[in-house]
Amino acid sequence: MDEDGLPIVGPGVDLTKVEAIHQKRMLAFLNHFITHTVRFLNKFSCVCEEKLGNLYIRIQRLETTLNILEAKIASIPGPRKCHSINKNPVVTSSSNPISQDPRYATYFKMLNIGIHPQAVKQKMSVDGVDPNLLDTPNAPAPPADAADSSESDFSEDDTQSSFSDD
Repeated sequence: MDEDGLPIVGPGVDLTKVEAIHQKRMLAFLNHFITHTVRFLNKFSCVCEEKLGNLYIRIQRLETTLNILEAKIASIPGPRKCHSINKNPVVTSSSNPISQDPRYATYFKMLNIGIHPQAVKQKMSVDGVDPNLLDTPNAPAPPADAADSSESDFSEDDTQSSFSDD
C-alpha cells in the first residue's frame, strides 16, 4: 500500500488481498463509456451521411454538366467520329437485341446512369435515330442502313460526271 492507503498494482502485489471495485461504480463507468461511444458513433454517422449526400449532389451536377457539354458538342457541324475505344469495325447481326447493339449503346448507357428517358429520346432524334427503339430493348436490332452502303459504292467518277457541264 502507498502512503494514501491505496493498493499498488504491480508484480509484487497479491491480488487476492486487493478489494474489488464496487458493482455500482463499475456499472456507472460502463454506462458512461457506452453512452459516449454511442454519441460519437451517431455523430460520425451523421457526418458521413451528410458528406455522402453532398457528394451525390456534386455527382448529379457533374452528370448534368456532362450532358449539356455532350449536347453542345453534338450541335457542332462537321464530320462525326466514333467514340469507341475499339478501332476495329463492329459487325452487327440482326439477332442481337437493340440494347446490345453498339450503334445504340450510348443511349442505353445514358438510361443506365439515370438520364430521363424523354431526354434520351430527344438526343436520339437529334442524332437521326428512331427514338421508339428504346421502348423495345429486347427486340432484334435493325440491319445497317442501306444508305450507308450506297454512299460507299458511290465512286468519284460518278460525282464528276453528274456535276459536269458536258
